[in-house]
This record gives sequence, structure tokens and C-alpha cells, in this order.
Amino acid sequence: MRETRTDGDLLRAIAADRDRRAFEELYRRYAPWLVARLRGRCADPGVVDDVVQETFLAVWRGTARYHQEGDVAGWLWRIGSRRLIDVLRGDGARGRLRQALSRLRHRDEVSAEERVLAGVEHGDLAGALTRLSPELRAVLQATVIDGLTTREAAVLLGIPPGTVKTRALRARKQLREALT
Repeated sequence: MRETRTDGDLLRAIAADRDRRAFEELYRRYAPWLVARLRGRCADPGVVDDVVQETFLAVWRGTARYHQEGDVAGWLWRIGSRRLIDVLRGDGARGRLRQALSRLRHRDEVSAEERVLAGVEHGDLAGALTRLSPELRAVLQATVIDGLTTREAAVLLGIPPGTVKTRALRARKQLREALT
């Protein structure tokens, strides 16, 4: 019977020896889970598959380093979610907004999503978001846009979970006040 290596053992073997078997084991252990999590954030399976590949490629190349803080799943999630955000930004949020606005001009019927996008570019929401302090914006980015849990956001931002909750409440309150 073969001994099961810990996540830490696998990562050390990958980093130190470029151990292909360790990498394959880590991939088998976490890729399906990461795919499932990312599909909750992105409906395009091609994009999700690319992000998963980029995430594990970063592990293999050593560009993403595990510092033995927290669990490996959370670390992989942070890498994957950041890569997904980068991909979704693609040519930038403004480019996607321009495309949506262009579609608005070329048809009579406007979808709810296009109305929201138009409001973000031309309405008060964009201004309200820029008026938030960087700390409050960072919490909204992590919890709302990136879809991280309070605990994940706390780890990512390096602040206690209670602070994440407090800042999220303050940010939402300020946005509500700015938009009414």
C-alpha cells in the first residue's frame, strides 16, 4: 500500500526537486475542487479550465510560493481567483462596458444587465465606489467582486475577520447613502 503524502510534502517535493509525481498528485487532489469553485464565479468552462491550468502552472514554475500559512486549498483558491479576475478584466472592465454600450445602441430592446452596465459607467455607482476609502474598497473587492468568504478575505487582506465584517457594513452603508 502506498503512503499518502501531505500537501506540504507534495509542495516541498515540487519546489525542491520538481517532482512530477508530486505535482500530478497535488493536481488530482485539488483541480476538481478548484474547477467547481471557479465555475461558481464564471460560467465559461473554457475560461475556468484555462485559469485552473494557469494556477497549477504557477505552482509548478514556482512563481506562486506557499509560505506554510493556512491550508493549501485556500492558497490555491487565492491564486486561482486572482487569475480569474485578471482574465475577466481582460481588455479591462471599461472595454466590456464599451462593448455593452455599443450593443445598446444597435438594438431596441435593452437587457437588465446592459442597463446596469450603463449605470455603472454613467451613473453614480462608479463615483460612489471611488469615494470609498481604499480599505473599504478592498473589502468590497474581496467579498463582493472576488466572492471570497469573510475568512478568506481576512487572510487575503491581512486583517481580522471581524474587521472585514465591520468594513463591509461601513462600505455598504456609505454606498447606500451616496446612491439615495
